[in-house]
Amino acid sequence: MVKSSKPMFLAADGGGTRCRVAAFVDGKTHRVEVGAANVSTDFDAACIELRRGLEALAVHTGRSPEELARAPTYLGLAGITGDAIARKLAAALPIQHVRIEDDRAAALRGALGARDGFVAHCGTGSFVAMQRGGAMKLAGGWGPVLGDQASAQWVGKRALSKALEYTDDMTGPSELAQDLLFRFGGAEGVVRAAADMTPSDFGALAPLVTKLSDHGDKLARSILQHGADYLIDVMKKMGWNVGLPICLTGGIGPLYAPHLPSDMQSGLVQPAGDPLSGALALAQAYQEEIEHEHS
Repeated sequence: MVKSSKPMFLAADGGGTRCRVAAFVDGKTHRVEVGAANVSTDFDAACIELRRGLEALAVHTGRSPEELARAPTYLGLAGITGDAIARKLAAALPIQHVRIEDDRAAALRGALGARDGFVAHCGTGSFVAMQRGGAMKLAGGWGPVLGDQASAQWVGKRALSKALEYTDDMTGPSELAQDLLFRFGGAEGVVRAAADMTPSDFGALAPLVTKLSDHGDKLARSILQHGADYLIDVMKKMGWNVGLPICLTGGIGPLYAPHLPSDMQSGLVQPAGDPLSGALALAQAYQEEIEHEHS
């Protein structure tokens, strides 16, 4: 097989809020955005949005959806918890050659490019990832019930828990605890509200914690330090050593920087790109694998 001078491939970065889909066609990258695509929370809706993305790209590129569906495709999607659901999704889509993984690998490649290093991602959820010599290692990302330590929702949930400890005289003076107790109508209100809160609801409390930590609230600062300690421990267990770059991503991730030890702070770098650019890089690698197999 003669190698094409203008390969074509597709990529997607999908989560619980939005899904961004891209196509590399005729030497140009085309990007579109559709709705949420978390295959665990709503499989059928995710399939619909991915098909919508394919149709939108057809309009942007001037290629038919059928032609695009024959291009090698990499999907980095929230909710891909194993091979079974990946195979189910592949069977439900019209794409001929597709590699489906959870969204962590695309985020890692997007943030670091081809460099060795670590990503500690803390948004509504969280995970830690390492890239070394082109190989990836991932930890965390197990969701709000059993994981997502140091995420925004974890910070908000821990703040409410600490507010209850404050009412039991288990903490020192805290503006954070007082603010939350006032906001929810006392300890009873905190317990009642927390029972119905979503991860996003808990995460919405994280900015209050970070603000009051900056203002010197010891309770708020201890919550962020606890989150940072988790990230430090995981990165060290995964093999971090002095000199390896660390990229803090997600809405709350960069705010952990001052809570890291000085040797880790010295290794902090800005993201090289976003998760969709990472998905595109992985799609290109997949396209080259297929081309090599048929050469």
